[in-house]
Amino acid sequence: MGTVYLLCAAIGGTILVVQTLLLAFGAHAHADVHDGGDVHSDPDAFFQILSLKTVVSFVTFFGLAGLASEHAGVGTAGALAIGVGAGLVALFLVAWLMSLLSELVASGNVALENTVGTEGTVYLRIPGDQTGPGKVTLAVQGRTVECSAITKGKELPTGASVRVVAVVGPDILEVAPR
Repeated sequence: MGTVYLLCAAIGGTILVVQTLLLAFGAHAHADVHDGGDVHSDPDAFFQILSLKTVVSFVTFFGLAGLASEHAGVGTAGALAIGVGAGLVALFLVAWLMSLLSELVASGNVALENTVGTEGTVYLRIPGDQTGPGKVTLAVQGRTVECSAITKGKELPTGASVRVVAVVGPDILEVAPR
């Protein structure tokens, strides 16, 4: 059984090190990322926790714990139980950590509805009487964005302070002088 533990620890450990190095240098497997859902909320949760990372973790820690137990003088059955237990703990721990990481994914899209009421600055002049769009810069969702804008009033020159009144199109804001 010692040979099995040694092979599991060596092969699993090698794959684990390679995965870690690839992750550190920016390479990652898209197929191994969960879709952000809670692992425990799906009836197929068992299959959601099985991934290359979790299986490699199981194999590695099964081998390491089995080897350590065998060298400590624990019997064959005890070493096998300890190895399986350590492997399962590693599998579930890695699956849990991966589910936490998947929750960190953000779309990065700006919802223009969040701009209503915010103040900004005219970047490119906005013609008056809704005759054409100009550009404004404003802070929304923690970052500065540039948006197309129109106004019902007089022309707004570059540098004018404005407030967003409404969203009038998929990518156009209505602004008024502040």
